[in-house]
Amino acid sequence: MDLEQFRREAKENFAENKRFFKKLKSVNPKKLDQAFHDAHDEAFDCINCLECGNCCKTTGPLFTTKDIDRLAKHFGMKAGDFMDQYLRTDEDGDYVLQTVPCPFLGDDNYCSVYESRPKACREYPHTDRNKMHQILELTRKNVEVCPAVHHITETLKKKI
Repeated sequence: MDLEQFRREAKENFAENKRFFKKLKSVNPKKLDQAFHDAHDEAFDCINCLECGNCCKTTGPLFTTKDIDRLAKHFGMKAGDFMDQYLRTDEDGDYVLQTVPCPFLGDDNYCSVYESRPKACREYPHTDRNKMHQILELTRKNVEVCPAVHHITETLKKKI
């Protein structure tokens, strides 16, 4: 996967994607969910996240209290120590990684805490969930991060 080419294409399509996602707001929510689910399945039939890892290299998840407790337990640490070592509070008051790329991402794009990973990582890129109309802006932003979301968006442009 050529991430540089992907980033160039994402930038080139920014205005077009912004218009498209605005159009998606008028689609029936149940039909929108089904269209996303179908395109999601198609995208992940041909895209392997381990060949990319761009999400883990460029962005970080939000950490819930449950995530922090689960990861602290994974490392045999107290939650406060885990937070001190790996997390910071962002401008919205959310717990996020101190640094990116993710410190748990290996050179082979495997996650060293995969079984204990945060909920946001488990659900990423969020394109197979219900009520997609609620996260269209997040999804539009993820087009610039995730080749699968880019693929899903291009598929939807042809169908909607």
